[in-house]
Amino acid sequence: MTKTVAVTGVTGFIGKHIVEDLLSRGYIVRALTRKPRTSATPNLVWVHGSLEDKDSLSALVNGAEDVVHLAGMVRGSTEQTFTDCNVTGSLRLMQAAKESGSCKRFLFMSSLAARHPELSWYANSKHVAEQQLMAISSDISLGIFRPTAVYGPGDKELKPLFSWLLRGILPRLGSPDAQLSFIHVSDLAEAVGQWLTVEQSHNQSYELCDGVSGGYNWTRLQEIGAAVRKGKVRVIGIPLPLLKGLADISMLLSRLARKEPMLTHSKIRELTHQDWSASNTGLSESINWFPKISLERALRDGLY
Repeated sequence: MTKTVAVTGVTGFIGKHIVEDLLSRGYIVRALTRKPRTSATPNLVWVHGSLEDKDSLSALVNGAEDVVHLAGMVRGSTEQTFTDCNVTGSLRLMQAAKESGSCKRFLFMSSLAARHPELSWYANSKHVAEQQLMAISSDISLGIFRPTAVYGPGDKELKPLFSWLLRGILPRLGSPDAQLSFIHVSDLAEAVGQWLTVEQSHNQSYELCDGVSGGYNWTRLQEIGAAVRKGKVRVIGIPLPLLKGLADISMLLSRLARKEPMLTHSKIRELTHQDWSASNTGLSESINWFPKISLERALRDGLY
């Protein structure tokens, strides 16, 4: 019998890759969308609604054995913006999954940032959502993925950094020896698909990265860039006062455009944190998943 997976955040950068992977595995994907859509793709069913609409969430999860919750707010000028979506919206979806009577597993896409909720509104919202989902999951098996910085085709956040790197310029945020980690979106998508195929224990959280030994720092990024482009890479440190000034400008322009800003003082604390190292050990042992694409390979093969 073909299994049905309910998925949120399908139209986002990560969501598109995860849905492609799930469809390739033969799942029926029921996808939440704010805008009415029709699908010409076999086994992809759109459900019009949002995380604010309980009726649409009930329709989304009705008959689904698994829920993959990807939707989340990454931009915001106030803490409440993140709380409303990342916490309250996630709890509504879990409640709908519990009431459906069909859902057995719920995968929440959190973030490595949740490890340090004190750093940013976004990090705190993911941390609080994790805790509250665990508290109400009941007999649904809850998995929590904490991926590090995700990149790949369709990404708009890290692509500029890598593009400049391959031009010979590396803008550095924070300390020169800060520990960094990355994961390619195709590896993340494969991990989601693999998680759904393996019987899970209750309430487990997992970090995800590309598994490169020793991880990365800014010097390592400089070395990789130089090797790939076969030329020098100049590192340019961005002073903290300049970053804060850019955040002020971002906030002002966002208010004028009536859009939520990405760069805020809250976000700067997250971006300049000293330790974003990660380990796949827990997830690899649990579902026999291992990432395939290192950052160096992605830059060499144009996979970013």
